[in-house]
Amino acid sequence: MVLTGRRGNLAPFPAHARSACLAMRVLVGGGTGFVGRALTQLLQSRGHEVTVISRQPGKNKITWDELSRTGLPPCEGAVNLSGENVLNPFQRWNESFQQEVVASRVETTKALAKAIAEAEHPPRAWVLVTGVGYYKPSHTTRYTEDSPGGDFDFFSRLVTRWEAAAKIPGDRTRQVVVRSGVVLGRDGGAIAQMLWPFRLGLGGPIASGRQPFPWIHVADLAGIVAHALERDGVTGILNGVSPSAVTTTSGDFAQAMGSALRRPAVLPLPGFVVSAIFGPERSVMLLEGQRVEPKRTLETNYRFVFPDLPSALRDILA
Repeated sequence: MVLTGRRGNLAPFPAHARSACLAMRVLVGGGTGFVGRALTQLLQSRGHEVTVISRQPGKNKITWDELSRTGLPPCEGAVNLSGENVLNPFQRWNESFQQEVVASRVETTKALAKAIAEAEHPPRAWVLVTGVGYYKPSHTTRYTEDSPGGDFDFFSRLVTRWEAAAKIPGDRTRQVVVRSGVVLGRDGGAIAQMLWPFRLGLGGPIASGRQPFPWIHVADLAGIVAHALERDGVTGILNGVSPSAVTTTSGDFAQAMGSALRRPAVLPLPGFVVSAIFGPERSVMLLEGQRVEPKRTLETNYRFVFPDLPSALRDILA
């Protein structure tokens, strides 16, 4: 799930978010999207060359059709960020859209994994970004990268299929999966939709406000992906959430939004309204939630740029 903000230009990445590394050629599926643009900016700032896989041809781009026809272009790293926005309130949650949500994630991942597996010179690293929807919603259970998921709702089944599609045989390519939380940033999306109610003093928590809110700043999600590409010892699952996300609730987020905007944040959005807008399956993402901690991410020595919510929101809403 991606929450973004209004400003069109991405903030510069702090110096400690950049690192010296041999220049790589990186192929990015979904590179024109919100997270993809942040990742491209960060990789280029580190001296890497980025080629985007897109539906439309263009400079420094290849299309998914080209990938299927001609195979993987020369690259040392590959990433897939592709996926339809599941929380677009103007999009009906019907069977057709659900199939599109699955295809935009699973089929693109299969196509890229197949191209990697068949390449004569495969990339050194292959990184897939999925979601914390893999873990069962709970107000009390704390999840690390070693915690099991399950077959309990649409999103857990989707993430399970998505990650399975990324697996390639052999050990020629290092494989990493980043399970992202709610992504906070400046460039459109849900924070932009929430901004005016909060500025008018009409913002507040969703439903009870006690449900977990697993979040991450877009600079850190891009940073974790770049870290996974560049560090040879990084493999397996990484949770893409802020260190403080494990104790953050929806109510904490509303209070931090109000504080950043110097506005009250006391009017809750009733759960039945959320269910009416998004439907029962999608509303689970907003009305429930998972307490997720980035245990292995921290163990790989990734340093978060925005480890706490107030600093993240000050940057986004400045």
